[in-house]
Parts: sequence; C-alpha cells; structure tokens
Amino acid sequence: MAVVDANAAALGVPRKQLMESSGNAVARTVRELVDPGASVAVVCGRGNNGGDAMVAARFLDEYDVTVSLLGRAESVTTTIARENWDALLAAEYDAREVRDSADLELGDPDLVVDAMLGTGVTGALREPERSAALAVNDVDAPVLAVDVPSGVDADTGESAGAAVDADHVVTFHDGKPGLAGLDCEVTVADIGIPEGAARFVGNGDLLRVTRDPHSHKGVNGEVLVVGGGPYTGAPALSARAALRAGADLVRVACPEGVAREVQGYSENLILRPFAGERLLPGHVPRLLAEAEGHDTVVFGPGLGDHEDTLEAVATFLGEYAGTAVVDADALQVVPEVETDATLVCTPHQGELRAMGGETSEDWTERAEMVESFAADLGHTLLVKGVYDVVSDGERTRVSRTGNAGMTVGGTGDVLAGVTAALASVLHPHDAACVAAYANGRAGDLVVEGGAGEPPRGDGLLATDLVDAMPAAMEPKVVD
Repeated sequence: MAVVDANAAALGVPRKQLMESSGNAVARTVRELVDPGASVAVVCGRGNNGGDAMVAARFLDEYDVTVSLLGRAESVTTTIARENWDALLAAEYDAREVRDSADLELGDPDLVVDAMLGTGVTGALREPERSAALAVNDVDAPVLAVDVPSGVDADTGESAGAAVDADHVVTFHDGKPGLAGLDCEVTVADIGIPEGAARFVGNGDLLRVTRDPHSHKGVNGEVLVVGGGPYTGAPALSARAALRAGADLVRVACPEGVAREVQGYSENLILRPFAGERLLPGHVPRLLAEAEGHDTVVFGPGLGDHEDTLEAVATFLGEYAGTAVVDADALQVVPEVETDATLVCTPHQGELRAMGGETSEDWTERAEMVESFAADLGHTLLVKGVYDVVSDGERTRVSRTGNAGMTVGGTGDVLAGVTAALASVLHPHDAACVAAYANGRAGDLVVEGGAGEPPRGDGLLATDLVDAMPAAMEPKVVD
C-alpha cells in the first residue's frame, strides 16, 4: 500500500486527498454500525492511520465523538496527519492528547475506533499502543479498526503479543492477506486510487529497495555474470550495473581469452575466467559450482550464439535451481529447457518473437500477450520497449520511463545487471518491475541533467546509465 500510495501521488492524486477519502470511508462505516447520537471513542496513533480517523471525526458531527491522540501532537509523524489534528483543535472538537497510556479514558462508548497503527507496522506492540490496545479490548462495545487491527500483521493475520480484538475492519483500496483469517467483518473501501497506480511501475516501487544500515558484505546480494567471448563490453556493463544497483559482490565468469579486457573496464570487478575463447558445455560443471555461492546469475551478455555456447547455456539452466536473469542470445534456449530455476527473461520484442511469443504496437494488447506467454513459459518476462511490460503470468505491470536515446547498444546489458542485483533481494517480479523503472529513469536523468551533470541530449551511452543508477533508484518525495 505504501507503494501504491506513492505511485498515486506521482500520478497527481496526493496523499492528503487519499486521507480525506479514507476518513470519509471510516465515517460511512461508523454510520452503518451505530445510530446518530451514539458515543464514539476514537483512538489515534501519530501516523497516517491516525490521520484517517481524525478526518472521520469531522464527518461525524451527528455523533458524540471523542478523539484521543496517543502521544504529543508535535510527535505526529506526517504533515498531513498533523494538519488534520490541527483542524480538529481549531474547530474545537473533543480532541485530547494522551501523554501517558494510563490516562486513556474511553468511558462507556457505543463504538470504539482503533486507528493506532496501520499496515506498515509489524512486531509486538510497544507502549503506549500496547496498553491502549488492552484498554480498547476491555471496553464493552464493538470495535472498528482502521485498515488493520493494531498489533495484527496485515500480511499474516498473526500478532506478536497484545493486539486489538476488532469486530469490524474498514480497509482501503484492496483486501490485505492477514485480514482473511480474522473473526471480524471486513469492508474494503474504494478511496479513489487510480488503477494506474498499481498498473504502472512508479516512483513508489523504489520503496521496495531498502538497505539495513547494520548489514554486512554479501547480505545485499552476490551476482555472477556469465558472459563474454565474442564481446567484452557487455558482461562488464552488466556487472558494473549490478554493483551500482546495490549488489555487494559481483563476479564475472568469462573466457580467459577476453578476461584481461573485461577486467580493464573496472577494478571493481572480480573475474572467474574459464579456459578457451567462448563458453562450451565442458565449462558447465565449474559454473554450476561457482553459481552456488551467488544469489543470482546473469546469463547472456556478450556470449554470442555459437551452437556449442547455446548448448552450454541449456545444460546449465537444466541443472540449475537458483535464480537467473537470462538475456541476449541465451534467451532462445529458454522455451525448450526444463528447469527448476527461477528465471527472469529480458527480451526486446524481436527476441520475444524468436522465443515464440507475440507482440503488438498497442501496449495494452502487448501486455496481454506477454502475460499469456509468461504463463506458458512459467517464468517472469521483462519485455523491453517504449513501454516495458513485466509479467509472471499472473501479475502484469508496465514501466513508462526511458527515452529514444536508449536505443543505443548496451542499455539492455545494464538492465540485466540491475535486474540481477534486485532479484538477489526482492521477489523476481518486483525486481523486474523496479529494474525496468530504474533503468529508464537513469536514461531520463542523463538526458534531463538530473544525475549531477548537465543535460546530455543526443549521444547517450550505456555507461551513462550505470553512473546515473544510484540517483535513479532514490525515491522522490511526493506530497
């Protein structure tokens, strides 16, 4: 939901507007549960979940409403929630700060509204929310929870300690997995989030990419790039892009005949050369052993399409059970390979046709075709184009970043490396979506001059994308 909210804001539907709609939905549910004149005790947290209920209070003038804020008003965590708290005070609603959970007085209400914590919070409740949850449960009145009962994990429905025992839940935009198993009535309210916020990959999707400040080397992904032979730049581009996209360690397995050239592109690359001038079936056992120590393997950049090389790719994939990003010439073996591996395939539309898929100039038709073909393959597809289409056969999304300058050679190699880095830490479909968006955004930053350099205009290079990738993966703040 955080992703969808941020994407909606980027599409021009600000969070303040969504909060107003959410609060209205809460108020509608209150009216369905109790009659006008009933007493309603609203318990708010200091985030947007509490802000939703603050809005609701303004729509319930025909009720006897009290609003209790857990904590000091100056500690409200978002601007829009604080604005709605200030609005209650300015209009002289019965709104009070509860600076000590022992001071929470709910009285004898006809309904309690739990708006302490929303879907983004997991783990055991801490004070003052823990004591407040117990106080809510002690009241002899039905409880309406906003989005999810406080203390309940929205993904699992489980609680790690005290949690609000809700009789009703009003949640927004879409159901939450954890609500299905709860013994309560659930209302899913439409709050005006446009379909495009979920359909199109956007700025909000970058929120999926996090980095633990206490992490150590390797936790953020180790990638093995298998490439090179006829070409040397392609595997280096993929490897450098994987590093710029956040992977901790990237190794390149390439023919020893080109290893010095590949190493020459960057001192940051770790090489694992194998004998000869190109990939052969005899190299597969060693590559399989090397791959075991990595989170994701990239197969394809610069490998070429020699018959022996394609046989080696097919053999590797047939015996590999990890995650692999398949690009370039290696793509043509995928439809015929039986594999336990999790594959993310990154074809352009010509390569898609060569794999047996169909395409269309109409992106909506293309999205349907890609989804159908992904379902047949049993793998995730990231089909490159003016609109990139990403599908695993069930979920299909579209990325609209990028520009005409990105027709230059090498941008696909960069995309493969970024996808591999992200697939090391994210679900493959999410990784492909974020990679498509970030790769295109990097190209846009270069052209627009938003990556610390003046606008480039014509003459964009694939290496420009690599250098712009960290900036491209930084979420923009949209109110």
